[in-house]
Amino acid sequence: MTARFVALYETPADSAAFDRRYHDVHLPLARRLPGLRRYTISRDPIAVRGGAPYYLVAELEWDTMDELHAAFASPEGHAAAADAAHLQELAPVRSMILTVGESVL
Repeated sequence: MTARFVALYETPADSAAFDRRYHDVHLPLARRLPGLRRYTISRDPIAVRGGAPYYLVAELEWDTMDELHAAFASPEGHAAAADAAHLQELAPVRSMILTVGESVL
């Protein structure tokens, strides 16, 4: 069962500063998370029904929920979380953890 961490960033007041911080600091930290299988970024997603669109959506994927939890408990996970606090000062963020389980097609 695949485990995912999803972060949805709202539009920052200063997109250049956010992009710099995300790509120069946060992305290199997060890429070192143990067991990380995939890391995807979507820019300027379009809201289908209501609400403001997000600026950036990041999806990080592990093979199991235990691996995801271990990654965030690691020194690399603590470093990425500390930097996420700096990013949140630049753009509000919502995040969630989920498992990909049931396939309906």
